[in-house]
Amino acid sequence: MAVGNPLGPDVTSGLVKKPAERAARFQAAQALLGHNFARPELLGQALTHRSAAGAGGADSNERLEFIGDRVLGLVVAEWLIERFPDEREGELGRRLAALVSGPALAVVAQGLGLADLLSVSPGEARRGVAALAAVLADGFEAMLGALFLDAGFPAARDFLRRALAEAVERQVGPPKDPKTALQEWALKRALPLPDYVVEATDGPSHNPVFTIRVGIGDAVGRGTAGSKRAAEQAAARALLDRLPP
Repeated sequence: MAVGNPLGPDVTSGLVKKPAERAARFQAAQALLGHNFARPELLGQALTHRSAAGAGGADSNERLEFIGDRVLGLVVAEWLIERFPDEREGELGRRLAALVSGPALAVVAQGLGLADLLSVSPGEARRGVAALAAVLADGFEAMLGALFLDAGFPAARDFLRRALAEAVERQVGPPKDPKTALQEWALKRALPLPDYVVEATDGPSHNPVFTIRVGIGDAVGRGTAGSKRAAEQAAARALLDRLPP
């Protein structure tokens, strides 16, 4: 589904953008992906948050996020099979889940400067929505989806292998998800299991943001994300970072 303006809406970071500024943002996104779009409307849509889209959000990046998520999983699965030929399905599955998780993608997207490229409504921009982990992760997947539709699987693979190279290199062994790791930490020390509590729910109904606190004794960690599960994982990771090994 194409948007009317191939460069996306005229709002980003809460300011009206001049054509030259919008063109520069679009060119920066193409350079980031390593591809000049034959159908620029795809990239314009990928950079459009629901709040800046037309009525009902029909021109937002959500559809492209849907296909980008599937491309992401396939590319990373192929990469892991190649890189770890002796590992079993369970080990590969844990690696895959860690690499394609929302928090992990948000870190990658933040490092790529994606927040400065996304178009959001002025009101949401004032709230800092473009820098939220869930929005960054969704935008990353949407850009990947646009790249796949415009240039095919090889281009998507090449981009992802550049973007995720550092994250893959850091995976020395198959990781455990933070909630599992935190539970095992408590069990080894005969402590009560972690207790997760929703502290706050913010944002509109179509794009909620959850803040969750987890505690073991007096030690506390907090996490914020666009789903309860992702916020729990973020909170568990924050608490693990504070605890002794």
